[in-house]
Amino acid sequence: MSIASNRGLVADIWTSFRSQALWVQLWMAFILVPANLASLAFLDQPLGGLVAFLAVIGMAPNVVIMFVERGFGKTMAIPHLLPWTALVLLILFARPEGSAAYATYLWIVLVVDVISLLFDYPESWQWLQERRARRRA
Repeated sequence: MSIASNRGLVADIWTSFRSQALWVQLWMAFILVPANLASLAFLDQPLGGLVAFLAVIGMAPNVVIMFVERGFGKTMAIPHLLPWTALVLLILFARPEGSAAYATYLWIVLVVDVISLLFDYPESWQWLQERRARRRA
């Protein structure tokens, strides 16, 4: 891949990101991604490694998806489903004990990921339905 085509790819991804509703851009850039990446600051806390793994693995595949699809789309909701659902259940039912900062962080990531999943499940379902419809056509 040439430098020029890489610039085109990055420009396409940036254009796709900027075409999202402003609230979506703000949500992703200042809440969703930072909240999940912040898990890396708590690796030393009880279940901190697992929390970080689930938080980050829910986002990591989206880097590949963005490059393959040259932007943002419904497919990006799918990688969140299993890891973030597991993370939400872990926080709710295992209730890891740790520092006050960690406890606060767990509440924040719980709320953020539940909100995300409320969008991700329907969006993933829509993607699946659209894919099935294309196969039938």
